[in-house]
Amino acid sequence: MEDKRILYVSSEVVPYLAENEVSLMSYDVPKMINDQGGQIRIFMPRYGNINERRHQLHEVIRLSGMNLVVNDIDMPLIIKVASIPKERIQVYFIDNDEYFKRKATFSDEDGVLYPDNDERAIFFAKGVVETVKKLNWVPDIIHVHGWMASMLPVYMKHFYKDEALFSQTKIVSSVYAQSFDGSLDVEMINKVKFDGIPSDAVENLETPDYENLIKTSIQHSDAVIIASENLSSSLTKFIESSGKPFLPFAPKEEFAAAYTSFYKNML
Repeated sequence: MEDKRILYVSSEVVPYLAENEVSLMSYDVPKMINDQGGQIRIFMPRYGNINERRHQLHEVIRLSGMNLVVNDIDMPLIIKVASIPKERIQVYFIDNDEYFKRKATFSDEDGVLYPDNDERAIFFAKGVVETVKKLNWVPDIIHVHGWMASMLPVYMKHFYKDEALFSQTKIVSSVYAQSFDGSLDVEMINKVKFDGIPSDAVENLETPDYENLIKTSIQHSDAVIIASENLSSSLTKFIESSGKPFLPFAPKEEFAAAYTSFYKNML
């Protein structure tokens, strides 16, 4: 994997957030590729419960300052960066006071999903791509983890389809059992369509629950990794019937060889 450029885009990454299936794999996989000599970048949202002082986040002025349009409203993009201690791995944080200032990730203290999670996902996807464009860093592979990152494949295949920078870039989505109850804002599909994305490409977002977000992400990916041993049968069947190259679940002690082979041979 030496000199292979892989962009990791994740909802959650340790050590910045608590350990769970998504946040651990979003650290373990990039570390593994980094150890093999690959060139990596990691992007995640800068949630308000991330301790900026402890993790030494700092704003990158040359990357911040642009506005992104979400549902016809201009939202300022702030980019922060930190390094994972001892690993020489840079993590870029997508930030915006309106979307990410609150002191939690996806839901309030009562466990109720934030009503603007759909817009946060759209802003995150656009923020990642616009920042990578500014960096002028061309990834061979973009590897997506977690539902907050699920709109990135959609925007790459439609909104950014004419960007020459990404003409050879392949998108891999890891699919996890870690989900949420209920659904996001029912207007999500119209907010996505506002960006010129055709209705038939996102028809599953008519009901923007966890499985439909992930199905939409899978449809716009070039390959899929089953990242949870206990993935629902409906998502497993959807992946198997998608026609996309996919990697079955690989346990912790086997994932390094399995993922490396998948990157090399299936993309």
